[in-house]
Amino acid sequence: MRHDLVVLFEHPDWQKPLFSVLERRKVRFGRFDLKKGSFDPDSVPEAPLYFNQASPSAYVRGNTRAVPLCLSLMYSLESGGARVLNGSRAFSLELSKSAQAALMQRLGIAHPRTLAFNDVDAALAQWGERWPALLKPEQGGSGARMYLLHSAQELVRLLHDRRDLWLPDNLLLLQEFFEVDPAQGIVRMEFLGGELLYAMRVISHGAFNLCPSEMCNPGDGAGSQCEVAEAKPDKPVEFHPYADIPAAAVEAGESLMAAGGLDVGGIEYLEAPDGRLVFYDINANSNLRAPIAQAFGFDPFERVADFLISQIDLANPNHKRAKVT
Repeated sequence: MRHDLVVLFEHPDWQKPLFSVLERRKVRFGRFDLKKGSFDPDSVPEAPLYFNQASPSAYVRGNTRAVPLCLSLMYSLESGGARVLNGSRAFSLELSKSAQAALMQRLGIAHPRTLAFNDVDAALAQWGERWPALLKPEQGGSGARMYLLHSAQELVRLLHDRRDLWLPDNLLLLQEFFEVDPAQGIVRMEFLGGELLYAMRVISHGAFNLCPSEMCNPGDGAGSQCEVAEAKPDKPVEFHPYADIPAAAVEAGESLMAAGGLDVGGIEYLEAPDGRLVFYDINANSNLRAPIAQAFGFDPFERVADFLISQIDLANPNHKRAKVT
């Protein structure tokens, strides 16, 4: 095989820091660009290990076709005997917020009440008068197409005026809304190989796009290259290291990672007014924020490279890797 590892990706820039580390450490890896690709299911795999870095938000960048290609490719790779990190099971979970809610219910993890629907009248009949509520796409990503609604009339009017909100999969969610302390924000935990890598508090200032990528949410708020169009908050989204994270939160995150089949990922939760930790998002494509990890004393992309190299060794014990000098 020509490669020990192939990285599946769609975003043109998110993987550059990881690629740089892998190149420096002389890992034999290939890149599979999901934006414009093809594969022969009779001829894959070409490496013993693959790392899926596709994102549900591909459609906001005009790359809607990347997601079905990625899923089909991973099914073929897995059938062909390759190991895929963040493979088809993990990616399918990330693509479905209703499946995430169902998993949390099964594990006994507190989460927002959620209603999936493809018809507004059916949704309103079942949702009742639990307003305000959040409208979200089933296939989320980067906070795209999220709205805080205060009445049934707002929902009807919004979906009448914005029929594009049904895209990409024609399934939407109403989700229970929780007020959070704006000074505390939400908490995002990053996991690698089933273990907590770091945690951070994210202060949104009213934004829904909490993507930790420095390209999307730069520290000074200037020069964002994110394709998600939303009203700009008065202040940029803030990310702060969170060292004293409760053990119960870490345990819940570990359970979600294991049950969802995620090798690398981010788990988000909020602190409800009644003191509960309410989990609401599972991310298989985790954009690591270097300054946060550096505050804890390490480079996150070096840690990911360490993990990938260890998995290469497990997938192909006889491979020879060049020594880094």
